[in-house]
Amino acid sequence: MLAADTAVAGGPMQNASMKRVLKWILLSGLVLLILLAAGGWALHRWLGTDDFKVRAEQEASLTLGVAVKLARIDVTLWPLPAVAVEGVQIQTQPALTLERLEVRPAWRGLMQGQLELTTVLVRRALLPQTAIDALLLSLQKKKQAAPVAQGPETESIENLQYIPRRTLLDNVTWISAKGDRISLDADVHLSAQGSPDDVSVKILAGQLQGATARLQHLGPDWTLAMAVGGGTLHGTFQLQPAPRPGAEFVLKGQLQTRGVEVAALTRSPQPALSGRLDADTSLSGRAVRIAALADVLQTQSTFNVRQAVLHGVDLARAVRTVGLSRGGETQLDTLSGQVTTRGRAGQLSNLAASSGVLSASGNVDVAASRALSGHINVNLAASALGSAVGVPLAVGGTLDAPEVTLTRGALIGAAIGTVVMPGLGTGAGASVGDKVGEGLKKLFGK
Repeated sequence: MLAADTAVAGGPMQNASMKRVLKWILLSGLVLLILLAAGGWALHRWLGTDDFKVRAEQEASLTLGVAVKLARIDVTLWPLPAVAVEGVQIQTQPALTLERLEVRPAWRGLMQGQLELTTVLVRRALLPQTAIDALLLSLQKKKQAAPVAQGPETESIENLQYIPRRTLLDNVTWISAKGDRISLDADVHLSAQGSPDDVSVKILAGQLQGATARLQHLGPDWTLAMAVGGGTLHGTFQLQPAPRPGAEFVLKGQLQTRGVEVAALTRSPQPALSGRLDADTSLSGRAVRIAALADVLQTQSTFNVRQAVLHGVDLARAVRTVGLSRGGETQLDTLSGQVTTRGRAGQLSNLAASSGVLSASGNVDVAASRALSGHINVNLAASALGSAVGVPLAVGGTLDAPEVTLTRGALIGAAIGTVVMPGLGTGAGASVGDKVGEGLKKLFGK
């Protein structure tokens, strides 16, 4: 009976005590929220002042070694903390401009007093390659002038926290050193080690306009799926990391191209070749930096172009006139061969083409400057020249403006053939003249 009375008497007291505790917790939480809101409001007002903007411009200019101008700085705390800078202008020659740069750090890192970036958004940026090169040169000079406080390996590990795990590009335009423009949207997810895990890209304007691509890291391989020029491109790549800082990494891969319009792959407004491309490619390369990969990458491809049209050269007319051929086009039923590239230079070998009364074969080199050099042998059937005849032509010009001429030996033979037997003798003499020229070249070693 006594225990029951005590429990009844203690009940209201315990409830009152619990209410007081909850009241203090709610009151403390409310005060904390008010303080955080006031702090956020004060921080927001302070970051928006001209004084802070000038300080930020000075710090950015000192860090980059180039003058930096900012239009506005803003900060938000909810639902995610973020610092946004608008109207960014890095005053290289020419300038790098960004309409908006937004940086979002991780809450957990902030609570621990560490800056860990989760997302970076870049909107409507204009990035000339010459300006990027100038900025990188400035940063390199500052790095060389700064005292070395720690080893490169330790420095690279610590700097991983400043690499965003996700980067969003919204209508970013890159301008090559030659003035070519390409605008794109991209969504890049990186692993904790800083390597790409999932990358999606859409080309908005410029070369490959309308193309979409996705690169994914699945197990030990990276896979590429791309839609371009009405066809598809699929690839699998293996990357062997550098064994130590400063050493080379190794890239290997395989690509399959199916039904892609060749003209969509070129940057020229008047492409030299059009048609549907099917190709199988193997590639490999070693480099210390990703930026240097284009200069050392080696590829080997076998290809076939359906419904091919060779623009800028009329091979049939070149044979008939045995002279310089500019303009016109050659429609081909089949076009196949092999392509080997080393860096920015390439070679087309085992070329084989045919169309009605015309067939051609040969080899052509493509220099890094896009200049063409090589030889092709064009054959016209009897219906075209009265009798089947093959005429050797030298390939010159560039990818944008190809030219074909008779080789020197063939030109002499064509002149003799025209005198001896006009018409047919022209083509036949060109063929014989080229063989004689090659024989003399071997005889005299020239």
